[in-house]
Amino acid sequence: MSPETHWRTALAEGCLLLQRAPDGSAVFPPRLAAPGSGRPLEWFEASGRGRVYTLSWINRKPPAEPYHVALIDLDEGARLMSRVEGVTPETLAIGMRVEAFVDHDGDTPLLLFRPVED
Repeated sequence: MSPETHWRTALAEGCLLLQRAPDGSAVFPPRLAAPGSGRPLEWFEASGRGRVYTLSWINRKPPAEPYHVALIDLDEGARLMSRVEGVTPETLAIGMRVEAFVDHDGDTPLLLFRPVED
């Protein structure tokens, strides 16, 4: 099974997995070997908590609502792109604490985030 398939299978079961390199750093997206060294990686379950590193709102032609993409720095050290649900352009901010959840509404599970208190 490919690393991507392994990750998506776990996500479908509600589990956010990351990989850890031999030096202890978290690796994302999933891959076959550690960047730079080619050494084996180990899987571990991430807490799903993190902080918004940066974001961008995309305005669409009315009546469509604007949407955003955000880079999230997970507490374990990996950075990934996603969305933060339940926010507006006025409430979503760089540095905001967030937690992951898996949205099962579509054809494939989707990793999203929601705001949490510090």
